[in-house]
Amino acid sequence: MAILVVGGAGYIGSHTVRELIESGKNRDIVVYDNLSYGYKQAIKDVKLIVGDLADKAKLEKVIRDYNIDSVIHFASYIQVGESMTNPVIYYRNNVCNTLNLLEIMKDNKVKYIVFSSSAAVYGEPEKIPITEECLKNPTSVYGRTKLIVEQILSDFDNAYGIKYTALRYFNASGSHISGELGESHNPESHLIPIILEVILGKRKVLKIFGNDYPTKDGTCIRDYIHVSDLARAHILALDALKNGGESKIYNLGNGNGFSVMEVIKVVEQITGQKVKYEFAERRFGDTASLIASSNKIIKELGWKQEYNSLEKIVETSWNWKKNHPDGYK
Repeated sequence: MAILVVGGAGYIGSHTVRELIESGKNRDIVVYDNLSYGYKQAIKDVKLIVGDLADKAKLEKVIRDYNIDSVIHFASYIQVGESMTNPVIYYRNNVCNTLNLLEIMKDNKVKYIVFSSSAAVYGEPEKIPITEECLKNPTSVYGRTKLIVEQILSDFDNAYGIKYTALRYFNASGSHISGELGESHNPESHLIPIILEVILGKRKVLKIFGNDYPTKDGTCIRDYIHVSDLARAHILALDALKNGGESKIYNLGNGNGFSVMEVIKVVEQITGQKVKYEFAERRFGDTASLIASSNKIIKELGWKQEYNSLEKIVETSWNWKKNHPDGYK
């Protein structure tokens, strides 16, 4: 029996594959990725099949040929701004293609899935820190696609017995401690690597979208969680399902919030260089503050963070970026 990691050549997916390999268990792993945002260079020592979730025939053949018994699903488009200007590709990829995957899982009796959800399902939070029970009112198309898939997962559990864990990430960040894996988005959409691109001269200036939010310095506040800590949470969640656990939804965050200006200061501290920035208009879909309560997954699955300081997150990002200024290319 094998684990299918869909989108496993991407940023979080590749780190999760590495953690699966290094977890000390003899796991069979198959990566399925269309390489639109993933990279062959990020995958070593496991089978990589280039394919799209829209290709139902190929996906079903992979599930049958490799005796797949569980899925970890990362294959989503993630840019909030793009989702507002081009919603059709987000609904088609994030929702319709996930439905393809779930239908094939149902037909082939694959009973376990860990789904990459998002804190974007909450929209403007009713309280901070955000718990799993808070109101879900996404302000972006991206967030809506994630919430729709969560609802579909619940329906498939009720109707077909497919057990799931949905992990609502806050801001995934950092790079593998070895420096061999890191963020390589094109275009880059995450704050920390964008700031580092300014440091490296890959960008002229950092644009800060909005300085009039109701926060301590007017810039957005986010909860940054190290990608390797995220990866380990996926493995804990999958193991819990396979050991008879019920379907669950968990937040995954650091529990601390940092404004854009605070992140800039930490980057300057770690790199020893100043960051050139300018303010721009707010982006549609952005919320003022997102900070997680991860108490539920800590209590129920025993999840622990190894990299819980912003300094360590930035340090690992810088270690990757300065040695791979063009990513995997």
